[in-house]
Amino acid sequence: MRAIKLFSVGLLLFFAGCKVSQPGGIETKIATQMKQKITVGGKDVPNPLPATPENIREGQEHFSHHCQVCHGLDGQNTGVPFAEHMSPPVLSLASKDVQDFKDGQLKWIIENGINPSGMPAWMGIVDDQEMWKIVHFLRHLPPKGSLGVPAIYQEEAAEHEHMRSKEQGGKSGAAPAGEQSPRQHSHAH
Repeated sequence: MRAIKLFSVGLLLFFAGCKVSQPGGIETKIATQMKQKITVGGKDVPNPLPATPENIREGQEHFSHHCQVCHGLDGQNTGVPFAEHMSPPVLSLASKDVQDFKDGQLKWIIENGINPSGMPAWMGIVDDQEMWKIVHFLRHLPPKGSLGVPAIYQEEAAEHEHMRSKEQGGKSGAAPAGEQSPRQHSHAH
């Protein structure tokens, strides 16, 4: 019993002393094993829905509505600018670590979230049927990049480009495409 307490205190001090940075290989392996074997429930809960094309498509629609902001449209972080900068980084849902979870565990993660990470709990927001359909989509992810960048990040990139054009236009006197310069505007009247 004393050895377990000492190990627990040592483990706590090890993790408490870590800086916010990308976890190392040993830390990642320990965390992955703990999640898969201890902390994530639902290991023995089978998906009650069949993996029909309709259920997979509906799962993709729910995923696109709720999950694409962090995981991209393809579940592999395509176009998500902060995915690699999170601590821990947003995992590609096609990764072996994610795909090694049982269906019930994936549903449990969607329902309860993962601490300490940015994965929120969707209990009360997404119903059980929708979660199970999302699990089917996770098992049938499209090729990385094949669905493009989420619209919110396309809009953000376009807005940044528009702002840069506007700043450059102000210096040179030229207006960005679609806008009139002050000179053009005064001649229009």
